[in-house]
Amino acid sequence: MILPAPERGTSLMMIEGGLTAIAVALAFCLPGLGAATFARIERVFGKLARQQGLAVASVGTAALLLRLAMLPVCPIPHPCLDDDFSFLLAADTFASGRLTNPTPVMWEHFETIHITMKPTYMSMYFPAQGLVLAAGKVLFGHPWFGQLCVTALMCAAICWMLQGWLPPSWALLGGALAVLRLGLFSYWINTYTGGGSVAALGGALVLGALPRFMKTVRLRHALFMAVGIVLLANSRPYEGLLLCLPVAFTLGRWIFFGKNRPAMRVLFHHTAVPLALIVAAGAWMGYYNYRAFGSPFTPPYNSDRAAYAVAQHFIWQSPHPEPVYRYAVMRKFYVGMELSYFQKLKTARGFLTEIPSKTLQGLIFFSGIALLPPLIMLRRAATDRRIRFLVVCLLLMVGGLLAETWLFPHYVAPFTCCIYALGLQSMRHLRLWRPDGKSTGTALIRLTVALCIVLAGLRAWAKPLHVWLDNSPTTYWFGSQDFGDRRANVEKQLEAMPGKQLAVVRYAPDHSVFEEWVYNAADIDDSKVIWARDWDAASNVELMGYYRDRKVWLIEPDANPAKITPYTGTTQNVAHANLSGITATEK
Repeated sequence: MILPAPERGTSLMMIEGGLTAIAVALAFCLPGLGAATFARIERVFGKLARQQGLAVASVGTAALLLRLAMLPVCPIPHPCLDDDFSFLLAADTFASGRLTNPTPVMWEHFETIHITMKPTYMSMYFPAQGLVLAAGKVLFGHPWFGQLCVTALMCAAICWMLQGWLPPSWALLGGALAVLRLGLFSYWINTYTGGGSVAALGGALVLGALPRFMKTVRLRHALFMAVGIVLLANSRPYEGLLLCLPVAFTLGRWIFFGKNRPAMRVLFHHTAVPLALIVAAGAWMGYYNYRAFGSPFTPPYNSDRAAYAVAQHFIWQSPHPEPVYRYAVMRKFYVGMELSYFQKLKTARGFLTEIPSKTLQGLIFFSGIALLPPLIMLRRAATDRRIRFLVVCLLLMVGGLLAETWLFPHYVAPFTCCIYALGLQSMRHLRLWRPDGKSTGTALIRLTVALCIVLAGLRAWAKPLHVWLDNSPTTYWFGSQDFGDRRANVEKQLEAMPGKQLAVVRYAPDHSVFEEWVYNAADIDDSKVIWARDWDAASNVELMGYYRDRKVWLIEPDANPAKITPYTGTTQNVAHANLSGITATEK
């Protein structure tokens, strides 16, 4: 629901809705408004688009430099989501030269959401996103720079993929929109979670290589496709498989029955190395699973979900038996939230009522409000022969995603370029629309693109302009300010103290499961600050005995502001100190 929030400023989504309505009205009433200026811009844009390699490089460079330029107003994000900390654990592990970590001695105090504790201590997720973040940490000193680079590559790859399916100018426009909508303000760039950019990059490489390889059999096109497949297998394997199935079918039909099919000798010469790359990646994945989860055939997710989860990933599955939880907050997450939603979807009514909600969530993330008007031509675009294959891919995606319990935009990431192609083809049809002989369609397309640029500027300066942003990470105007600050501030002050610190976290009964504080680095024992859960008195004494060389603090995140207390084994007769008042000499 879109509501004004006067105490926080005007909602950006409400502004977008109002400006979109104005743009539609102007297109109908004044279709010639600014036509000469728009035409000059389009000519310059078209010259760049025809130099396809330069166009791709320009899109990637723009995504990189614009986001760096925005750091003063949209700084490097603090981790704030459960997934953030899980992927950062993987990044820390890989950056340390290890595939996983031994289970900590006091692991029961470190149990937390989306972290596998046994058979080893590691993120529960597939490794691609962790490897990207690790590269950022090793090469540039911070994991986020890995996310920045892969997102810039994603935007460039979307432009490259679109060049294989649409005219060059429209491909460049798609790349530019990807920068504005995904590369600057989505949670794909402003958190560490999900691996959306990695999976979208993989999907773009696969679909961009397909028409090029079928037109001219070349090694580089096969290599691009192989790299895309490897990225999908290590980020979103299920959704990646949904994408690769129609690609494999199309390639197989062309190889065996196509009129212009290549000779087998030529085909083998150009595909042997890419196929070897895929086989090697599969072998590495099996080895990683063996090291991290105990068996080459135990993929990520399985160990952690078997230990803690009750709800299943697919709605046709039966729920797991409920395990015994040591901590109320974990039961609240896995049973109170996940299981209740899973059980709702297993009913016909619940399943059907969630379809519009999931559809709207995906639609708003990828198009927002400003890009909705061109979708009036969706039927024409969907039946257009030029992108028929991509529409088939999207239909297969819809069927596959309906079988999944949850849906977040990064689940759809492998199909990002398909969505862009369908939207751009709708824009192409709308541009030719001339009701009553007026260039209404052309005007609407021009005003829509201009509006996207204006909205990006408003989003960049949202804070000084007192524009309110929806704080849900799955919205398309997601930003980094204020998210995760509370925990980061506590950790910063604890790290500034002399010696090593042990932070024992105690939640209030109404604590939100989306604000988890108990996450640690890969090497827990050597960390400056260790985060542990408050358990029973005897277990806490055992924990403090093991870490006897550390100063122990009781952290209460649900106080406002968060409170920190020197921990003495009991909370009675202890004067609470405000976080801002802690000094290095207090005990």
